[in-house]
Amino acid sequence: MDELLAPGTFIDSDHPRVIAFTEEATAGARTDRERLAALFTAVRDGIRYDAASFPQDPAAYRASAVADAEASYCIPKAILLCAGARVLGVPARLAFADVRNHLQTPRMREMMGGSDLFVYHGYAELLVDGTWRKASPAFNRELCARFGVEAMDFDGRADAILHPFSGDGSRYMEYVRERGHHADFPFDEVIPAILAAYPAFDALDAPA
Repeated sequence: MDELLAPGTFIDSDHPRVIAFTEEATAGARTDRERLAALFTAVRDGIRYDAASFPQDPAAYRASAVADAEASYCIPKAILLCAGARVLGVPARLAFADVRNHLQTPRMREMMGGSDLFVYHGYAELLVDGTWRKASPAFNRELCARFGVEAMDFDGRADAILHPFSGDGSRYMEYVRERGHHADFPFDEVIPAILAAYPAFDALDAPA
């Protein structure tokens, strides 16, 4: 359990920028649950979701770097949530699953070779009152409104993972395969696996 509270290479919860981000996000919150809820919202909405943001530099995946990003995708945002939780003294780990996104944009479907299956979707698992809770801060409120779904909220009493259905009742997000959890981000496992699944993603990291 100690490693789920300690700083890591990517979940660098001892970095001043991560500590400052967490303190700013949770200012005024009075209980542990309120602090986690505020932190979740700050990560969800403070960093816009962008599936086309796919850095291949390991430094871009450190929570201290993510805290200053304008936009990012699910894995870096989950890393920052884990780091902030550890600042608050809450054990946190990074988890992965393959998910099917039924509201995929045409551009992203093309980049993924016609597939709607996202491998290694990243989210956080937080230990709240003795129970592991799943929390995915990936999709910001504005993006959810555009697709007709409510933004996920996290209160520590239930999981906050992506919706299975959109606002009109059609399929939205489907969890297909769990890929386990880690105390820190396994960069050398995940990034090559994503590039192997979607070779066109290699161009997303190229200079404009």
